[in-house]
Amino acid sequence: MADRMTAGGTVDVTVEVTEESAPGPAWPALGPLLLGVRHHGPGSARAVRAALEAARPAVVLIEGPPEADPLVPLAADPDMRPPVALLAHAVDEPGRSAFWPLAEFSPEWVALRWALDHGIPARFIDLPAAHTLAWEDDAEDAGDPDRDGTEDADGPGEADGPGEADGPGEADGLGDAIRIDPLGVLARTAGHDDAERWWEDVVEHRGGGKGDPLAPFTALEEAMTALRDTYGSGGHHRDLLREAHMRLALRAARREAGERVAVVCGAWHVPALRRRTTVAADRALVKGLPRVRTDVTWVPWTHRRLSRSSGYGAGIDSPGWYGHLFAAPDRPVERWMTRVAGLLRAEDRIVSAAHVIEAVRLAETLAAMRGRPLAGLGETTDAVRAVLCDGSDVPLALVHDRLVVGDVLGEVPAAAPAVPLQRDLTRTQRRLRLKPEAAEREVELDLRKDTDAGRSRLLHRLRLLGVRWGEPAASRGSTGTFRETWRLRWEPELSVRVAEAGVWGTTVPGAATARAEADAIAARGLAEVTGLAEQCLLAGLPDALPTVMRVLADRAALDTDVGHLAQALPALVRALRYGDVRGTDAAALAGVAAGLAERVFVGLPPACAALDADAAQEMRGHLEAVHTALGLLGDSPAPGHGTLRTRWQAVLRTLSGRDTVPGVIRGRAVRLLLDGGALVPDEAARLMGLVLSPGTAPADAAAWIEGFLGGGSGGGMLLVHDERLRALVDTWLTGIPAEAFTGVLPLLRRTFSAYEPGVRRTLGELVRRGPRTPGRTAVTGPGAPGLDTGRADAVLPVVRLLLGRDEEDGAVARTGPEGVTA
Repeated sequence: MADRMTAGGTVDVTVEVTEESAPGPAWPALGPLLLGVRHHGPGSARAVRAALEAARPAVVLIEGPPEADPLVPLAADPDMRPPVALLAHAVDEPGRSAFWPLAEFSPEWVALRWALDHGIPARFIDLPAAHTLAWEDDAEDAGDPDRDGTEDADGPGEADGPGEADGPGEADGLGDAIRIDPLGVLARTAGHDDAERWWEDVVEHRGGGKGDPLAPFTALEEAMTALRDTYGSGGHHRDLLREAHMRLALRAARREAGERVAVVCGAWHVPALRRRTTVAADRALVKGLPRVRTDVTWVPWTHRRLSRSSGYGAGIDSPGWYGHLFAAPDRPVERWMTRVAGLLRAEDRIVSAAHVIEAVRLAETLAAMRGRPLAGLGETTDAVRAVLCDGSDVPLALVHDRLVVGDVLGEVPAAAPAVPLQRDLTRTQRRLRLKPEAAEREVELDLRKDTDAGRSRLLHRLRLLGVRWGEPAASRGSTGTFRETWRLRWEPELSVRVAEAGVWGTTVPGAATARAEADAIAARGLAEVTGLAEQCLLAGLPDALPTVMRVLADRAALDTDVGHLAQALPALVRALRYGDVRGTDAAALAGVAAGLAERVFVGLPPACAALDADAAQEMRGHLEAVHTALGLLGDSPAPGHGTLRTRWQAVLRTLSGRDTVPGVIRGRAVRLLLDGGALVPDEAARLMGLVLSPGTAPADAAAWIEGFLGGGSGGGMLLVHDERLRALVDTWLTGIPAEAFTGVLPLLRRTFSAYEPGVRRTLGELVRRGPRTPGRTAVTGPGAPGLDTGRADAVLPVVRLLLGRDEEDGAVARTGPEGVTA
């Protein structure tokens, strides 16, 4: 068997008929055998397999991109496990790509495997991907915001069969066609209002049987012919071009193999392939189409992507259920209920064998009442909810997610073509034992271990390249910088992102380094460059740091915006900390960070003057970020930059005493000084008393209170434990004039609503009790009601031990009060 591409883009197939591939005694069709299918339909897949077994064609033609013909033998590789997809992308622009997904229950995949298993040539005959990708910006393909530069091609991956979302009746972008649903028309003609349910009853839920294996295809062809006679192409211009190319490829196959040619394609196309047209007319349609250089390969796919009707999805709601129907040898409902029971038991739910039996009976009863030949997904779902889930939708959602949809991730053999970057990524994943999985999972990394540190660097490098396989998550149980938590999920489109990133290099470290350098040079803001420096340290890219640091120093010297400087400082300080943990040299960052801090010291006071409310809130955030960063930076991070904390405290004192500074900033400055030990509580109370005096406008006083006590930074506990501050706030609140109280109420609510519920409850109880009177205590001695002095005395030794007073108290007890030994 040999093949070659002709000048017109068609495939000439030369077939060597062997004993194994010899056709049966009689060809069951007049002309080629056209098997119209619904993509990703288990019933269609079973029917295709039965028809091929009965007809034994000499060649099998399948709807798909002809550029994938060299990849057909890989479908028989033991390491190839569906769901998989053919990925075609433009060589010069990898982001321009298209997918043709194939599941185990896809008729195209069944036909492909049947041909390979029987030694029969199989070829794809759809319009070449070179034309499909060249039309990406055409009006017919525009309008899907979820595609992100890629598209789901009009092949097995797109629903161009009967009843699918993007059927042939979809308008071609010119607004002169009416979108029709072929499956909906057939269902209404048969007297059904639910097209999906009708199709499942007549095709998907029907067994193989012992009748004519070609009868379903004959009936479907007659129905599609009537629809095409009525609606034509449905306004979908591309279908006419695709069908012209299919007819050309079909003619080429018939010249070599005679009439024993089987075609597996969307049922909508069958009448067009059966229609007699001239070769010249078909060649005229496909002549002069735009094209781009294209590479094609196999990539893993997922059931979850098959369930999405936009972007890369194939538009089926229940791939897990369809896969079960196709794979189950018999009694599909019983086997399904058993799988559901196993899942629920794994989640610690009580499910017995009796539950399974009753669920099966209920599903079959519902199917009989609804006139269905087999209990479908609707009946089984109702039975699972009622019997196995006790009427709750919570465990039912788990069943839908894990079984009805599923997290199956396909696999492709190592021999499949791939860009060098993809091969390096695969090798690194194997070395680090970090396998891509479709199911979302969390991974805890200890950066003190070499393997975990390597995994962290890989994930950070991929994020730099735009391959967001993992997303950082909050670590549980530890706040140290030596631990990271990642949430991982491999999505099929990440293969496209890897192909796009291949322009930066052939290895992950080299590509990430080149991307970081380019991003640093193109960055517009100082914070963007500092964030990039942090990412370089996280990703372990020492070769990129010189370029990034040079750009950072230049931007920092030219940027005079205090807000930009304040935004940049925390990222640099975090980078210094990560450098210590990961063993990378971040000494160059210390001098830049100290220089930024000094420029913030000089520019912050004038930048805080005469700000409106929104700008004041933003500046307050910068103030807190700089304060936290300086606490981590230390007092002398670099030579020539000493006493940073002392100078920062002087800046805070300046801010707290300027009347031109908004109250929220002055209050926060006082609070930061108090928390840092640079301000005694008496002085803080004096400053609060001055602000809350009658001479201060209520709105300004409320803003000061928000800055001092708000933000969820422990201000509530400060009021709980400091009665003097609480009394000042209470006195000020009760003295606000009625006409001004409405204006300050939003500020007060924003301040106190940030407190924990327990803190608010304690404050309310303290306010209800009122201030303590002189000489009054909460407990009045041994006679206090409800006080058990014996139980209280029992804990005193433990308290002394915790406070370190046991030895001191023991020495006093031994010597006595006058130094006399007891």
